Amino acid sequence: MCWKGQYSINYLVSSNPNSLSNSSLLLVHGFGASIPHWRRNIAVLEKNYTVYAIDLLGFGASDKPAGFSYTMEAWAQLILDFLAEVVQKPTVLIGNSVGSLACVIAASESNQNLVQGLVLLNCAGGMNNKAIVDDWRMKLLLPLLWFFDFLLRQRVIASAIFERVKQRDTLRNALLSIYGNKEFVDDVLVEIIREPANDAGALDAFVSIVTGPPGPNPVQLMPSISLPVLVLWGDNDPFTPLDGPVGKYFSSLPSQQSNVRLYVLEGAGHFPHDDRPDLVS
Repeated sequence: MCWKGQYSINYLVSSNPNSLSNSSLLLVHGFGASIPHWRRNIAVLEKNYTVYAIDLLGFGASDKPAGFSYTMEAWAQLILDFLAEVVQKPTVLIGNSVGSLACVIAASESNQNLVQGLVLLNCAGGMNNKAIVDDWRMKLLLPLLWFFDFLLRQRVIASAIFERVKQRDTLRNALLSIYGNKEFVDDVLVEIIREPANDAGALDAFVSIVTGPPGPNPVQLMPSISLPVLVLWGDNDPFTPLDGPVGKYFSSLPSQQSNVRLYVLEGAGHFPHDDRPDLVS
């Protein structure tokens, strides 16, 4: 897909010709991930649905344009344009982390002609952690986050930090800290995250996303969404914990909105679709 006439967007389409279902799903990955992060899910989902998966701009095999200002709203618009130009029928959006939030924003700006429902996997509160200001843990860390943003705006420092971040051992340790099933943190997963980070423009994307505006909060958006919403939450997620402000909000939401259902996935971390595919698929 050529988005806005200038950006190449990588996507996948997978379906079973023997399936009797005409329903479509769009998988939207989280921060630092890409289409292969759904490796344990697509083969199962395609048995009953036409499955689309997309690499958001700045990730995976999609373009990483230099100087682009990444925002949650831009990703949401990419999702809506992809539905209109490629899928061209009502679709259930399935997102993880910031991918979930992008789906929520897209659904809030669309209508049922494009978005049929939502499945949210450990939904993020914003494009970066600066969105979660009402969590005492983040209040303590906020000055450090702003200082880190300052450092990242210095090109030499940002390059050194990014080189360290994308080292295999660093990535493996980070993934081990947010996966419930440690056995799934294998060499394949590390390379799924690491390989796109070597592309030209990956550093610019990293800096823009980490230092940019966090974007709309799901707490503000969910009351306006009347579509069916399934929320899946790994209870072993230290990044967006169930007892954090976003987790607590989604835990209370089913009692406030009849269109929302929540299932807590025991033992799953921040990426429950890859961490506990037996529960998600």
